[in-house]
Amino acid sequence: MRLRRASLIVALTVGALSAGGVARAAEQGPPDQEAKPQAESARPPSPAEMRAEIYARLAASKDPDETEGLVGLLVTAYAQSGSDTGDLLLKRAHKAIEAKDYKAAGKILDATIAVLPDWAEGWNARATLRYLDGDFEGSMADIAETLKREPRHLGALLGMANILESRDKDDEALKVYERVLAIAPHWKSAEAAADKLKAEIAGQNL
Repeated sequence: MRLRRASLIVALTVGALSAGGVARAAEQGPPDQEAKPQAESARPPSPAEMRAEIYARLAASKDPDETEGLVGLLVTAYAQSGSDTGDLLLKRAHKAIEAKDYKAAGKILDATIAVLPDWAEGWNARATLRYLDGDFEGSMADIAETLKREPRHLGALLGMANILESRDKDDEALKVYERVLAIAPHWKSAEAAADKLKAEIAGQNL
């Protein structure tokens, strides 16, 4: 298996975001919050509503810095289940993964998926764990489950591209990067990955 440029844990969590991009995301606040009528502002938007609005803004964005900030907001929205229990379980799983206690993380994420089977991020987090634990087939299966629930999940798509590249399936990986760029057209991290892969494919065809 060919070693790739970035680890899947980075790809699945969209960890290529710069600290500046995350800071800009925090400064922006919830999408179009000021534009909402005052009567609506009493009810905070659901995670699904927040994601839908961010996706729309990503598609319309022409500025790479704005796109970076919007991706940061999207990562935050992915991690919000709408359930205090789900959010707590995910935080515990992330801590276990960071500590490389994969057995504990697996039990937590299995419980998360059992409690909230329709939450895409539970599947995405387990996809990350399975990859780190060497279960590449299991990781791809969980990525597929993530994308069933959130077809535009940027982390899952980047994770899929990473695995495809590691299997020397560069043409398929490039198609996935193109899917990412259709969602976030001016995301510099994805553009750079796609351009580098195109160059590699061109070199292989010489």
